[in-house]
Amino acid sequence: MLLSKILIVLSFLLIVSALFSGLYYMMKDKGKSDRVIKALTWRIGLSVTLFALILIGAATGVIEPHGVYG
Repeated sequence: MLLSKILIVLSFLLIVSALFSGLYYMMKDKGKSDRVIKALTWRIGLSVTLFALILIGAATGVIEPHGVYG
């Protein structure tokens, strides 16, 4: 349970770092290289992977979803 939370937070931090590296390359290169595209492609891939892993974790019972019930 704790390991899954650590992996989710670590994945989220990697996604945010890929987003900011894309911003940095966009400002530095001014469209002269494809580093922005590579950084944003990494971000999308990591986001899709994280979403899939959360769904699999919830389906298998590793992650227990909770919500507000009224």
